[in-house]
Amino acid sequence: MNSYEQAIWSVVSIIEDYDSDKQFPVLGFGAKIPPNGQVSHEFFVNMNPQNPHCFGVRGVLDSYRSCINQVQLYGPTNFAPVINHVAKIAQNNRDGSGYFILLILTDGVITDMPDTIQAIITASSLPISIIIVGIGNAEFDAMEELDADKGGLKMNGIKAARDIVQFVAFNNYHNLDPSVANLYLAKDVLAEVPKQFMDYMKINGIVPKRRASQTTTPEIEHLKIQ
Repeated sequence: MNSYEQAIWSVVSIIEDYDSDKQFPVLGFGAKIPPNGQVSHEFFVNMNPQNPHCFGVRGVLDSYRSCINQVQLYGPTNFAPVINHVAKIAQNNRDGSGYFILLILTDGVITDMPDTIQAIITASSLPISIIIVGIGNAEFDAMEELDADKGGLKMNGIKAARDIVQFVAFNNYHNLDPSVANLYLAKDVLAEVPKQFMDYMKINGIVPKRRASQTTTPEIEHLKIQ
């Protein structure tokens, strides 16, 4: 497996256990795509707009491998289009019936920083967590800014409602024993998601729902995570 495939396997193999149908829409960005070779920053990796979902981690990997042979990777590196894409979907699930995880894998320096910050601030009021995995030796300082662990992300006087971004540099795990590297990567990548999820629920006053047959302790319904 290359670095992208290792990151996909490490994260999606865990996330899929929390997704009710294990169907993942996979978006690509920064490539010339068929049939006309037009540069796109928002396309479906399986090249099927009518059904962009991939089943489970193996389906995601298969679509990725097929896509790589059909497109020409091309800059710049723009995040805002894919963030806004997922935000539109999450907009219809603000009642707590679904929570969305956007995993972004990148080997390039972000080139649409202002638009990306604005997209994240807008998404911070929606049921979304964004995980960014930096692959390779590019300068990823800007990603640390998006992570905003040392202070809330803000732009033009508007501050994010909550921290929704986690950044992890894939190279940090290269020197680890392969048998544990994927486990540590998955652990660190998903470390902030539980708190981000609970922060969203608390901010919006959403409480656990009772199942129809339940008469005692309520539980959160099985959530759709993409």
